[in-house]
Amino acid sequence: MKTITIIIIALSTIPALAVTGDVVGTFATPYSCPTGLASDGKHLYLADRKSDKIYTIDPGTGTVIAQFDSPGFRPQGLTFDGIYLWLVDSEEEVILQIDPKTEITVKTIWCPAQRPGGLAWDGKYLWLADSRTDELLQVSTEDGTTIKKIPSPSGTPTGLTFDGTYIWVSDRGADRIYMVWPETGEVILMFKAPAKYAWGLAYLDNKLYCADYQSDSIYAIVSDDDKLYSTTDSLREIVEYTHQFRNYGPGTVTDLNIYLAVPVNSPHQRLIEPPIYKSPVEYEIITDSWDQQVARFHFDKVKSGEMVQASYKVVVDLFDHRYLFHPERVGRLKDIPGYIKEKYLVDNTKFAITSKTIQKAVKEAVGDETNPYWMMRKIFRYIIDHMYYELVGGWNIAPTVLERGNGSCSEYSFVFIAMCRAAGLPARYAGSIAQRGDLASEDEVFHRWCEVYLPKIGWLPVDPSGGDQKTPQGQANYIGHVSNRYLVTTVGGGGSEYLGWEYNSYETYRSEGVCKIYSEKLGEWSPVETPQHTEAKQKIDTSEHKMK
Repeated sequence: MKTITIIIIALSTIPALAVTGDVVGTFATPYSCPTGLASDGKHLYLADRKSDKIYTIDPGTGTVIAQFDSPGFRPQGLTFDGIYLWLVDSEEEVILQIDPKTEITVKTIWCPAQRPGGLAWDGKYLWLADSRTDELLQVSTEDGTTIKKIPSPSGTPTGLTFDGTYIWVSDRGADRIYMVWPETGEVILMFKAPAKYAWGLAYLDNKLYCADYQSDSIYAIVSDDDKLYSTTDSLREIVEYTHQFRNYGPGTVTDLNIYLAVPVNSPHQRLIEPPIYKSPVEYEIITDSWDQQVARFHFDKVKSGEMVQASYKVVVDLFDHRYLFHPERVGRLKDIPGYIKEKYLVDNTKFAITSKTIQKAVKEAVGDETNPYWMMRKIFRYIIDHMYYELVGGWNIAPTVLERGNGSCSEYSFVFIAMCRAAGLPARYAGSIAQRGDLASEDEVFHRWCEVYLPKIGWLPVDPSGGDQKTPQGQANYIGHVSNRYLVTTVGGGGSEYLGWEYNSYETYRSEGVCKIYSEKLGEWSPVETPQHTEAKQKIDTSEHKMK
């Protein structure tokens, strides 16, 4: 049997610096195949399928206080209901009720799961993870009857625990831990598991404890804190964006303006240096009515057969930026500042928030919900239930898109913003250049998503088109999360006097005679790590500046 090690990181020294999902302590398990984990409010109980024992453990030191033989041949999930332990035996497909004081099994009920895993107690019923059907089952302790089912966040649920409001789920395949709303199965937040085979989960003293089957360790994890988000997985890239304009004639373009949206610093991205602009003409930085900075390039004449362009390069650190907060922290609608309401509740051409279609959809989606977070989630859910993604060209107004039932990322955004504003939630959009798979790649499609203002939280990214997926994890990954594969260039609330309804860049022109115009927009990505990328970075020099 393993020797028990003392805790590696003192729990009392970390929480002030830690964020939700951070490991603040760890110790070895007493044997090599840990599965179910539970807590009685003071101690941890751990089941091990190889030793066929249940251990009582001091969570502060990892010391085994007591142990007894498991009443099942293959112990899996484990939970505590305030008096008794409940254990899933996957060999006999039963759930056993155990008195931890006498070690006597006092009741046996049928296990309704086909491949049972984690077990949790919600104060009235048991919750059971089934990795074969990818479901979480609420189970009666009378006879094992299933009360309700909700979808598992992803495909291989292993551990479960209940914190008094939410179910926490560990998934060994996705290597994640999820906080789940038990009414619907929606994932509220998620973070990486501390090791590669997350199994048992227990909740104690506002911390999660996770038993990992591969590392044979139990980890103490922060389950809530006063920080709103985490930034991880830094990626440094050189991004070059080019807007080309070609006049095939035979007439002349007499006046051309090319507008490039200016990327800025944010928690998601840090510019190593300002964008370096390149063009045969001078440029000026101007700001539109949505406070979006734009570089304006003016061309006096573009003759037939002539091509002109404006571009910039920027070296940027991008982060995987994920919000981690509980819905209870969100304020009320009346807490939203007046200047935010004044600017981001207005109607606009693409939104048509007073239309019957939008008003009816909001009523059906939101109902009598008053928590802004849940209002947003219900609108999000309504859209993905009533639309599917299709890039067909053109940007129709929100009511038309919703009635049609399909749309591009921009059209999803128009519908989401329209419904949010109609419900009283300020909303806007963000536009980006996207990395397309490889670190060295190009983008000519780009991507737009939304941001909704939640009182006491701020602007939360929400991507209804990206989140139109089948699994709760797939949906939740696009709420409060921006990956490090996007350079955000544009934030706007509607039509811009410089960018129109576009993002990244736009053009306006006047012409004499017949002019056939072709425009091309291209984003190019280059990682900084290789000598070639270092050389490319060195070529970005101040000699390319031509600012008025």
